[in-house]
Amino acid sequence: MFSFTLLALLCCGIFVSSGNVLQRSSSSSGEYGGTGGKRFSHSGNQLDGRITAIRVRVNRWYIVGMQVRYGKEWSNYVGGSSGDLEEIFLHPGESIIQASGKYGYYLRKLTFTTDKGRYFPFGKDTGTSFNAAPLFPGTVLRYLSGRSGSVIDAIAFHWDTPISDCPSCGK
Repeated sequence: MFSFTLLALLCCGIFVSSGNVLQRSSSSSGEYGGTGGKRFSHSGNQLDGRITAIRVRVNRWYIVGMQVRYGKEWSNYVGGSSGDLEEIFLHPGESIIQASGKYGYYLRKLTFTTDKGRYFPFGKDTGTSFNAAPLFPGTVLRYLSGRSGSVIDAIAFHWDTPISDCPSCGK
């Protein structure tokens, strides 16, 4: 009976350490879009800090390309070169808590919503809708991934607890 109980606890993924239950905080949403393009990921960029600005290039039909600033460092630009470049800056301490948009074979619309009640729409309102938000309370957008070629083919959103604006404060 003891072996069965132990096996059941292990199978359920329950882990207790020092009387506290270990809680998860990371989640992801997507990929939203088509299957073309070359994969990209900003997973390493999140080490430079929280998302502080975003550049999005749009044309008449699609989200063509994008670049994200993590802390003070810009990620590599992904996507094509046609269309107009738009740029948004987040306020100090502000974070993205939701992303929504529309897609077909490519990403057509993208809207970011922040914890300060601001929202930033890019692109055209046509295609299949999506709404991406974190699974766990208190988590924010940490980085993006997806696929791109001459446009953004698909996008995914990765959520976790906010990164401190003061990396040396915890030391």
